[in-house]
Amino acid sequence: MTQPAEAHPPPHEFTGRGPARIAKRLFFASRPKFFPASILPVLAGSAWGFTASGSFDGMVFAIALAATVCVHAGANVLNDVGDDSGGTDRINTERIYPYTGGSRFIQSGILSAHDMLRLGAGLLAAAAVLGIGLLALKGATVLWFGLAGMLLAVLYSLGPVRLNATGFGEAAVALAFGVIPVTGAAWLQSGVVDLPALLFSLPVALWVGAILLINEVPDRRADSLSGKRTLPVRMGLKGTAILYGALQVTAAIPVLWLAFAGVLPPLAPAAPLLLLIPALRSAASVFAAAGDRRRMTRAIETTLTVHAVGTLWLGACVLYLGVTS
Repeated sequence: MTQPAEAHPPPHEFTGRGPARIAKRLFFASRPKFFPASILPVLAGSAWGFTASGSFDGMVFAIALAATVCVHAGANVLNDVGDDSGGTDRINTERIYPYTGGSRFIQSGILSAHDMLRLGAGLLAAAAVLGIGLLALKGATVLWFGLAGMLLAVLYSLGPVRLNATGFGEAAVALAFGVIPVTGAAWLQSGVVDLPALLFSLPVALWVGAILLINEVPDRRADSLSGKRTLPVRMGLKGTAILYGALQVTAAIPVLWLAFAGVLPPLAPAAPLLLLIPALRSAASVFAAAGDRRRMTRAIETTLTVHAVGTLWLGACVLYLGVTS
């Protein structure tokens, strides 16, 4: 039985004109619960770069991490603006707050759409300033990584492209929060992006793609009514469950290959394979219990955990090689 959506974030918790209250509004408008999806790939990629080069540049790492989080936060805020203008968040009564349906700050009257647009633009501007610092330290190659991330952050939700409404949003997120931050962070520490580094980024990309995919399931009715054609809208529950399971299974394959090739420790596939147990249970939840809010919430939280544990494990495996070689 489908239960009603949880209440919006209470506006009274974010009112006030003092600096602390303003900072609280701006911080929570960016949906910080999802920041691990951008922080952990930078950690894993930096570990790869350290192991490849034998050295670690702490300043470059800190700037890259801050820039990546700013892009992520800006993308989240602009996504709220795009979904409000497209109408999906306004009619979404089946969301699972705070995981799906956006921050609800516009719909709750905490911030206006114009305020959110300015916040998103400001966060991307801050990322650009940090990127200029990396450009000065590491050279012009930084531009390719930075521009790709910024472009995806905007095109995902806004403009005529709106990747999240055309069935390409899931792939865009996998690229923006998997391949780009992992290989970018690895390059910043080592100056090299090769095939093993690309393969190393793929599990992270697939895990984060699974996060978006399962988060779209409770929102599929509102998305469909507003013309936002996400993959769950296009594929239905059965197809989405199959795709979700395929993403989780495929994530283990590059790790197996890298371990077999001696690039990662022999035990590296252990965590990705063990994580398939809860991940495939979550796939069953997508198909069999999409209307059960508690079960779907557990499935979403499990997916977030799979991404976090898996990415940390891969980073730890690489660091193990770096400190023991």
